[in-house]
Amino acid sequence: MSEPEGPLSERIRLSLMDDISTGALAPGTVLDEAVLADRFGASRTPVREALRQVEAAGLIEIRPRRGAIVLPMTLPRLLEMFEVTAEIEVMCTRLATHRITGLERAALAELHDASGAAAKAGDVEAYDGFNLAFHEGLYKATQNGFLLEQALALRARLLPFRRTQLRYPQRLHTSLAEHGAILRAMTRGEPEEAARAMREHMLNAGTSLARYLKPEKD
Repeated sequence: MSEPEGPLSERIRLSLMDDISTGALAPGTVLDEAVLADRFGASRTPVREALRQVEAAGLIEIRPRRGAIVLPMTLPRLLEMFEVTAEIEVMCTRLATHRITGLERAALAELHDASGAAAKAGDVEAYDGFNLAFHEGLYKATQNGFLLEQALALRARLLPFRRTQLRYPQRLHTSLAEHGAILRAMTRGEPEEAARAMREHMLNAGTSLARYLKPEKD
């Protein structure tokens, strides 16, 4: 019986994206399907699907008969992307503060509360799931389908690096506190304060990524 391709390809995708975003797989590294299949104990089908998804995120290039090659991504480029993402998220937060429904606000509060246990446990994977759901809930609360599409597309480009920055010491706890500040401002109906808190949140994420990838020397 063959392995279920969906969950296995997702596990392979997350592992590869983590390895690339943390530098464990350096730019120029060739990813061979057969080698990856042995590493993950899988057939080539889920490996191939995972590679297609990683390529869609802009992290590798699949070249016919040459395998997949890890693409370069410099830290300055990543910080530029976080800066642009911050402004998109600010726009979403400002609009969502005006337009969010009671049910949507309650859902965000539930996500925030649930993520607290993951932060306390230091569970990056669990917190990352809550974090993605929290931000996507904000996007949807704008009631603007086009903005939702653009925010999700940009998020997809940064996804592995947004996950990696959560590994910086104490980042789970500061991220949780920043989410709380955003949510409180939205609940008070203060769009500019909520937007300011979101900008700080996203720029702090970029800074945490930079510090994680290039730790300060003693």
